[in-house]
Amino acid sequence: MISLTQRLVSAGLLATAAFAASAQTPPPAPATVAPAAPVAEQRMHKPHDGKHFERMQERRVKHLADLKAKLKLNASQEGAWSNFTAATQPPARPANRPDRATARAEFEKMTTPQRLERMQARQAERSARFAQRAEATKSFYAALSPEQQKTFDAESMMRHGPRGKHGHRGHHGHPGHTPAAPAKG
Repeated sequence: MISLTQRLVSAGLLATAAFAASAQTPPPAPATVAPAAPVAEQRMHKPHDGKHFERMQERRVKHLADLKAKLKLNASQEGAWSNFTAATQPPARPANRPDRATARAEFEKMTTPQRLERMQARQAERSARFAQRAEATKSFYAALSPEQQKTFDAESMMRHGPRGKHGHRGHHGHPGHTPAAPAKG
């Protein structure tokens, strides 16, 4: 006859084996992502000619003109507008800036600590420019009437696409990247 102790030991061993077996099952495969269209990839990696920056500047000028017309600024707000547009002007591209391939080759020659320092310096530059833009925007916003503020809010949300997403032809990140589905709550 099998004793109670032997049965408990056998049950414990069985439970341990079952637990170990369940821990060994592979995780489910991630959802497959359709490969990016070759045209989109070519567009992303195509070197920008000088005209690209000219077109970008033209779009900015048009956007600002449209915004100014919609805000219907009065004479006392012109100074705030000028300060806002000057402070939010994107920095000019340096004339001596190396092309992308050269910059990448230089970056690859660096040690990891040097790369981190370079990335940190660039991040600090971007943060400083963002802080300048934010302060200029807040200052301009304070000079607007409540109705103008509503218009400004609506226009700045439209600029970032539906539901506040940046609109670069639906592209967010690298080719084939699919944003995570919103959490159900």
